[in-house]
Amino acid sequence: MNAPLNTTALREQLYKDMSPLNLTPLWEVLHALVPPQPASPCVAALWKYEQVRPFLMRSGEAITAEEAVRRVLILENPALRGQSAITQSLYAGLQLILPGEVAPSHRHTQSALRFIVEGHGAYTSVDGERTTMHPGDFIITPSWTWHDHGSEAQGPVVWLDGLDIPMLRFFDAGFAENGDAKSQPVSRAEGASFARYGHNMAPVRHDAPFGATSPIFSYPYARSREALDTLERDAPIDAWDGVKLRYVNPQNGGSPMPTMATFMQKLPAGFVGKAWRQTDGAVYSVVEGQGEVDIEHAGVRHTFPLTPRDHFVVPSWHTARLRSTSGCVLFSYSDRPVHQALGIHKEERLS
Repeated sequence: MNAPLNTTALREQLYKDMSPLNLTPLWEVLHALVPPQPASPCVAALWKYEQVRPFLMRSGEAITAEEAVRRVLILENPALRGQSAITQSLYAGLQLILPGEVAPSHRHTQSALRFIVEGHGAYTSVDGERTTMHPGDFIITPSWTWHDHGSEAQGPVVWLDGLDIPMLRFFDAGFAENGDAKSQPVSRAEGASFARYGHNMAPVRHDAPFGATSPIFSYPYARSREALDTLERDAPIDAWDGVKLRYVNPQNGGSPMPTMATFMQKLPAGFVGKAWRQTDGAVYSVVEGQGEVDIEHAGVRHTFPLTPRDHFVVPSWHTARLRSTSGCVLFSYSDRPVHQALGIHKEERLS
């Protein structure tokens, strides 16, 4: 029932008179502030690597890694153009480094992950330790740690950058600092952090070198793949995920980073998954094989064909379903740790 005309006029005058004091009536916006279910402005999207790669190579001709500081093409959500975001809390980009280049040392409060997409022989250095990049490796740059990248490879190396930039922007907590030298001095042998913390053991007397972030900053793909293969062979296959594992911080069993969770999963050949939805938006990188993902929200459905090195996003509370005829391996990351810390994470596994 509509309000009487005189009541409508009374309300309009109230709103007009109080506006100069920066006052807004809650009752006019309550439905949008507290919706019956998540209403993300983000949309599902796919970036085919065969379409993106030529632009990455052209960027290598247009600007050097040193000039750019980080030569990256941002994967922007189509509904968030201009915001440098793939979801409202996460950033994603594809970074290119060419033989002999150095992406100079800097540090920032934003946490970062690197997932290697193409090429061998590049490296990243974090707080004095260098790790060589191989396809499928997951590498962490903890908040406020010095890091640089370089390449001794014969060809281009590309990796996925995942950061919590939009999240820290929301909190107005972003700081950055450039290093004095292009490359930081290497003070520890390669593999030192994994030797200390990567074998279900830890030094008897140790602290948390990266605070709330995992002390292991490089998780090799070979070990992840071996675990997936063993579970596919010897354990039940999950009807929604296939075989899915989460990376952990060995010090506390939680996520490797305080703001981002990371996962690796394998869809067995012939897998037809059931649908799910969750409040944490997730970004995926196709590591091996082929498959398809259906993503549906508000009556709009997308079916994306998946091939190696493709990337896609499943926004918050979008219903998704995975399948693969020949088998497929997927890496993904999301903002789940923040949802869990705030007690707001919700997931539905649909039948």
